[in-house]
Amino acid sequence: MVRDARVRRISDRIHQELSLVLQREVADPRLAMVTVTAVEVDRELAFATIYVTALGTQDRKKEVLSALESARGYLRRELAARVRLRSFPQLRFQWDLSYERGTRIDELLDMLNSDRTGGEGETGEG
Repeated sequence: MVRDARVRRISDRIHQELSLVLQREVADPRLAMVTVTAVEVDRELAFATIYVTALGTQDRKKEVLSALESARGYLRRELAARVRLRSFPQLRFQWDLSYERGTRIDELLDMLNSDRTGGEGETGEG
C-alpha cells in the first residue's frame, strides 16, 4: 500500500499531465474543450478514476465519454511516459456531476429568494 500523501501527489500529477495531453495532443474533435476536474487514484495504484466535464447537452456527455474510452490506451501510454510508476494504473472515466448539481442548487436558491422577496413586498405594502 502507498501512503495517502503519495497517492495525492500521483493523482495531482496525472491530473496535470492529462489536462495537457487533452489540450495539446489529442486530435479528436469530440474531446475539444473537455475539462479534467479531478483524478482519484486508489491506494494500490491499480485504478485512476478521471472525472471530466464539458459544456453541452446530454449528447455531449455520451460523446465525450465514448471518445475517452476510445482513446484510453493512447492516454494511458502517454501518461505512463510522463508519470514514472512501476505499474501505471488503469484509467476509468466518469462524468463530473458537480457543475450540474451546483447549477441546480443555485436555481433553487434563486427561486427561494424570489419567493421570499415577493412575499415580503406584498405584506409590507398592504
